[in-house]
Amino acid sequence: MRVIFLGLALWGAVHPMYYFMTWFQTEGWDIMKMVDAWHVNAASSGLVWDLTIAALTLTLWILVETVQRRRLLGLLAIPATFCIGVSCGLPLYLFFRSKA
Repeated sequence: MRVIFLGLALWGAVHPMYYFMTWFQTEGWDIMKMVDAWHVNAASSGLVWDLTIAALTLTLWILVETVQRRRLLGLLAIPATFCIGVSCGLPLYLFFRSKA
């Protein structure tokens, strides 16, 4: 399972980043313009909030388990979650959590 989690984390980093980079190259490097694009309609706003709540939940889980298990490496999944997305952060944390 560790290899699968790592593969999913890599896929979750590369695939969304392709779309982000394509958007930035087309629209310019304006973060606020991207945030505005995320909220063009109710469906996309719903997805933004869904992923935001999932990211906050994952962060809380990581913090609680890091304190309990004292495996600090798992903290790297927090910036991966907020800089790339839950699609990278969650499998990355599961990879670290399933340490052999």
